[in-house]
Amino acid sequence: MARAITLIRSASLSDVAEYAYAATAPAESRLIFLAGACPLNDDGSTAAIGDYSGQAAKAIENMQAALNASGASLQDVISTRVLVASARREDLVAAWQVVRDLFADHDVPSTLMGVTVLGYKDQLVEIEAVAAVLDS
Repeated sequence: MARAITLIRSASLSDVAEYAYAATAPAESRLIFLAGACPLNDDGSTAAIGDYSGQAAKAIENMQAALNASGASLQDVISTRVLVASARREDLVAAWQVVRDLFADHDVPSTLMGVTVLGYKDQLVEIEAVAAVLDS
């Protein structure tokens, strides 16, 4: 299946980043703006309390459900923003590594941010995303 997005890398920027620096989607693509994916269980409780990695994995799982309902997959994501409720770099990195691993070779442009608090009780991670698909 043809993908709508093109990931862009730049030889003039550092290659240490684990993501492309930009991405494009053609004018005829359908953009999908997802609500922030939260680490919530089906009953509304927060998953993996106290566990940055576990919450990142649950947030990606929930993102995949929203993408599927929109006719898309992780491979159609054009950008992400990973929000982590911590001032500790190692907590941000723990969440990021899970996100990076689950996106595999689809290294979309991403921003990793430490924030003071997120919306749900015991929530440590939230992931925002935009996707683009070509409708057949």
